Amino acid sequence: MKTRKTLAEQLSYLHNPRPFKNPNYTKNVNRRTKNLKAVLTQEREREKNERERRRQEREENMDVDGKQAEGIPPEEDMPTYASIEAPPSVLPQRRYCDITGLEGPYTDPATGLRYHDKSIYELIKGLSTTAAKEYLSARGVNPIVNLVFQLSTEMSAATAKSTKKRSAASQAGPKSKKPHVEKDKVSETKTKKRSRPVTSAIKDESAESSEDEFPEDAEEQEEVEDAEDAMDVTDSAKNPNAARESHKAQKVLLEQRKAAKPHSALLTEAKRAWTLARQKNLSKEERTKHIHALMEIIRGKVKDIVFKHDASRIVQTVVKYGGQKERNEIAEELKGKYRELAQSKYSKFLITKLIRFCPTYRAQILREFQGHVLRMLLHREASGVLADAFELYTNAYERSLLLRDFYGKEASLFTVTAGSDEEKERSKKGLRGLMEGLEGDRRKRVLAALKDNLVAIFNNPDKGAVAHAIVHRATWEYLSSLNDLEEAEAEKLRREIFESCQEVVAEMVHTKDGSRVVREFIAWGTAKDRKQIVKAIKPHVERMCKDDEAQLVLFSALDIIDDTKLTAKSLVSDIVASAPSLYTSPQGRRSLFYLVAPRTRRHFTPAQIATLAETDPIRAKTSKKDDALRASEILKAASDGLLQWIADNGAEISRDTGGSLVVLEIMLEADGDKSAATDTLLKAISSPYPSTDHANPHPISLPHVSRLYKTLLQGGHFSHSTRAVEKSSRWSARDFASRFVQLVGRDVTVAMAKGEGAFVVAALCEQLAEHEGLEERKTVKGWFGEKTRKEIQDVGGKGVNVLLESLKKL
Repeated sequence: MKTRKTLAEQLSYLHNPRPFKNPNYTKNVNRRTKNLKAVLTQEREREKNERERRRQEREENMDVDGKQAEGIPPEEDMPTYASIEAPPSVLPQRRYCDITGLEGPYTDPATGLRYHDKSIYELIKGLSTTAAKEYLSARGVNPIVNLVFQLSTEMSAATAKSTKKRSAASQAGPKSKKPHVEKDKVSETKTKKRSRPVTSAIKDESAESSEDEFPEDAEEQEEVEDAEDAMDVTDSAKNPNAARESHKAQKVLLEQRKAAKPHSALLTEAKRAWTLARQKNLSKEERTKHIHALMEIIRGKVKDIVFKHDASRIVQTVVKYGGQKERNEIAEELKGKYRELAQSKYSKFLITKLIRFCPTYRAQILREFQGHVLRMLLHREASGVLADAFELYTNAYERSLLLRDFYGKEASLFTVTAGSDEEKERSKKGLRGLMEGLEGDRRKRVLAALKDNLVAIFNNPDKGAVAHAIVHRATWEYLSSLNDLEEAEAEKLRREIFESCQEVVAEMVHTKDGSRVVREFIAWGTAKDRKQIVKAIKPHVERMCKDDEAQLVLFSALDIIDDTKLTAKSLVSDIVASAPSLYTSPQGRRSLFYLVAPRTRRHFTPAQIATLAETDPIRAKTSKKDDALRASEILKAASDGLLQWIADNGAEISRDTGGSLVVLEIMLEADGDKSAATDTLLKAISSPYPSTDHANPHPISLPHVSRLYKTLLQGGHFSHSTRAVEKSSRWSARDFASRFVQLVGRDVTVAMAKGEGAFVVAALCEQLAEHEGLEERKTVKGWFGEKTRKEIQDVGGKGVNVLLESLKKL
């Protein structure tokens, strides 16, 4: 008998043939499915290899200025899981109703909400301000912008109906001056700040901590604003008494919200004392009194309230203005929470203050960071805490506590960072102290772990850790340890670490260790490596010239790189172009000095010269060009631009104290035609002497300008060791003296001799006296007859005797 199928069996499609499925397919049980992280890692590796292949093909024709070399097709971006993006749509943007999600062609002018039809509009008119703001926020629109016009209109209407009086502000009169009170010792102390990368944007950072970033009653103000938003302000335009009733309701709502918060009573009392303690116009005794009262309120409860943004500022105030007893008490109470504090948006400022002001607890705080340093460096908030602690507030032993995580897990098992004085001294040596007791494979494992940790940081440049001094110290220790290995292995490891950070070397030059790392890369690198480094730092040359450590990288590049056409085009030209902004600062002037007089003792300290000389032995191995030839080519590349700058602005530059030194070195040491620059400088002093404008004195009346012209007339600097003038081979004092007579003239020269320019005129006479055949010698001799010499002697003053002796030589 045939069985009858049910309706479900008749409609089923399970028994239908499936031609798309392979009947002979068997699942491979050994195959493992990759997760997203593995896929992305493999894709990045593939992209890196492909990019390296294409880089090698283009390196020979790479343009340092970033332009595409001729004959090379433009490079296309490789599509990856992380880079594929859809092109922007050319269709007009579609609008949808904020209430229903249907098509919304209409917009309510009062609230800015989009709506579908008339029925939705009626619903919108009944919404409160808070509800309208929530709908706008859901769409991603800033509700404040859309509601400003509505709120201002309604509040102005309510005010106009309720009162016709003038505002109280216009009746208040001028503000009273604050009484002069002795500043607190803490506020007078200049806060140390860590060095900024040359790649970062220039901005003023006046906020030391979060307690100064908010107004005094920030939380109360936020709560009042929320309470106002919760009220329906639309009634205020209809009822004159609505503002009074609304204000009462806001106060009730505010009290309810405060009471609902944990530790509300404690915070209310603490804020009252905090408001008094944080005032800036307090005497030391009054502040101490308020700090003690505030400490009595929060004692024993700091750990409970410290993670709140307002309470965190209260505790910061105690640490900042309190005594050492209060600071240590807070540090003791927060034990076990240090790492959590460092990762908090608000309390990170507190942990930084504890590290700064509590030296006895500093090592304990840093030990709580151990094992988590690498993760904290990549953390948005904790990264800055570690950077400040390492660079500003810790000693050598305390820095070793932070560096130990870079050496790997194996190193943490047999290293000692706490114990006897001998063990602490060994810890202070960092990686070198750790490697002293290791041999063979164990040394290699430590180096491999250090390298892997550094590469992990270099592969995350967006986290900001690449710019921190702690990373630069670890990198420098790694490079220094490679010198103990065989040459081939050391070169291989050095190249691997360079390839991992070659794109971010510009973010490392601003610290002492980072500068040493980049200079080491330049010294050991090939021509292609050096070209890559120059390309990376080229956009930041001006900022580097003004940084004490970063400028050493520029100096080493000028000393080491054989391709002087590359350095002239990419570095020297940018330094010369930035000269108008460089000569006003000591660091900037030093960059200009190095172009014409490198490593001179007149402008560089012995420590700076010794630091630059560290790479000289390596340069002897890796560079082929003669050092003197390289220096002369750099000087030639810089001279024309610098001399033209003096010719255009020499009079203004020389009036600056530091600028006169720059002008002097350029005139003495630059290579090229100096006639235009000479005329500019001499025309500046050809004006009548003395000047009738006291606000703008004659150049010779300025001591540093007078010294400039005296040295130029002498032909070089006076050496105190040899007690003689060291003549410059690139400067003709004879031609300058002749041009001086022609442009300055008799009247000004004689007037200067009777005034503050006696030494300058004396140098002029001595220079002319050395050349008997000059017509200008006879001319100057005729200017100073017996009558004029008698007048000079009667005037007296500095340099008169020297001038009279020089006149006798003519």
